[in-house]
Amino acid sequence: MSIYLPLNKASFSLDTSGVMGFFGGEEALSAMATVHLYRGRRWLGWYNSPGSYTVAKKFGQLANSRFWDGIFPGPNPTPTEMFGLDGQQGPRFIGVLSGTDMTTGHLAYLTTQKANGTKEQIKIEGRMTAPVSVAVINLDKVNLEHGGEVPTMKVYHALCAAIPITSSLATCIACAIVRDWLACGLIVLGMVSSGLSCFVIGSGKLHFQLSEPSPYAPRGDGLLLMHNDVIILKGAERDITSVTKAKLVLDMGHSEKFNTIGVCSLLLLSQFLIQLLVIPQATLFGQIMFVSSLAVSWAYNSFLSSLEKERIQTELLWKALDNPRITKLAFPNRGAQTAFTCFALYAGIDTSKKSSSNFKPMKILERMIPNDTRVWIAWREHVAKQVLSEKKDKSFKADEQVVEDLEDEERQLLMQMLKDAEDGYRGYQDLEGRISAPRHRDTRARI
Repeated sequence: MSIYLPLNKASFSLDTSGVMGFFGGEEALSAMATVHLYRGRRWLGWYNSPGSYTVAKKFGQLANSRFWDGIFPGPNPTPTEMFGLDGQQGPRFIGVLSGTDMTTGHLAYLTTQKANGTKEQIKIEGRMTAPVSVAVINLDKVNLEHGGEVPTMKVYHALCAAIPITSSLATCIACAIVRDWLACGLIVLGMVSSGLSCFVIGSGKLHFQLSEPSPYAPRGDGLLLMHNDVIILKGAERDITSVTKAKLVLDMGHSEKFNTIGVCSLLLLSQFLIQLLVIPQATLFGQIMFVSSLAVSWAYNSFLSSLEKERIQTELLWKALDNPRITKLAFPNRGAQTAFTCFALYAGIDTSKKSSSNFKPMKILERMIPNDTRVWIAWREHVAKQVLSEKKDKSFKADEQVVEDLEDEERQLLMQMLKDAEDGYRGYQDLEGRISAPRHRDTRARI
């Protein structure tokens, strides 16, 4: 005996094709892209998710074969590229002892995001022209290993999947109670296809690809040069390459796994077509239940999309690096910033070794401030000389011989710029212990 509802006999039918087009795929794609970042997330995709057509067409491109290329045409990106785990270009890195001068990649880009997001800053007083900053990051004894798995976020956000899962089950049961088996079956089809796809795609292993430098390599201290700001990296060569050269790689296993992804994408595509054709045959009550399950799932996908994948990746990278300390300073001008950077980088060098001569402050100064005027040339020469000086009290008064060769306006400008450099050095003196001291290693998980 079936339960009678007025909606069961209603002649009105929802325009389901328009509704399914509205609930869409961009949120579903963005939500699926977080499946490797949350612990246990791949087990929590059992809900009737919208956007199955968009997801199928996108992830079907991972299945790289003639057969699957015919069904899902387009480029065949790597899983790492598909899920936005690589592809961002980082800033230029200059190694002050190794001589490295290179463009960095995705992990260095995430490092700049972490530094930019650090709100606590130490303000250095001085002549205000263009505010800039320096972030000092001590990378000591980083435990990254080639092939080591990337830590994942805790399952809290992923557990919110209980809401759409419960909603899909409830609407499915409601349709069964009124014996609308078409709507009930279509909701079950959506839950199964979404759950299987999430499980298969989420079974990939996210790990680090890391080169192993020579144990005899010099320290890797250097700086990341951005448009206005600078990040100083201090540590052994292997520790620094964990940021400048390492990569995130998503390993999906053997080719059979890619074929399985193709099958799941085909199932999602079939689900979309079946639901589009069959759901108008269901009762109005069943159609409302079906659309309600999609609406709740869409809200959950939108929530996952709002969590910002890059921010999550940054937090996971920092956890893998054992939460290195960031000391950030705000400078009133580029002269003070540049002088501070040179003094801070020179602080970690063992001057008793002949290899210390590889540190050339003039090159750092030229890269940070390439202005090729007589005043800037004189300024760089004087600051470089003070950086290498063994005297504790540095002199920031220009030599008489240099001053005599300058015009009066140039002389006044040089004195002003050397005062900026002195402000940078005073800032370094105040923070010397904090910058150079080994960081405290907190082994507790902070995510």
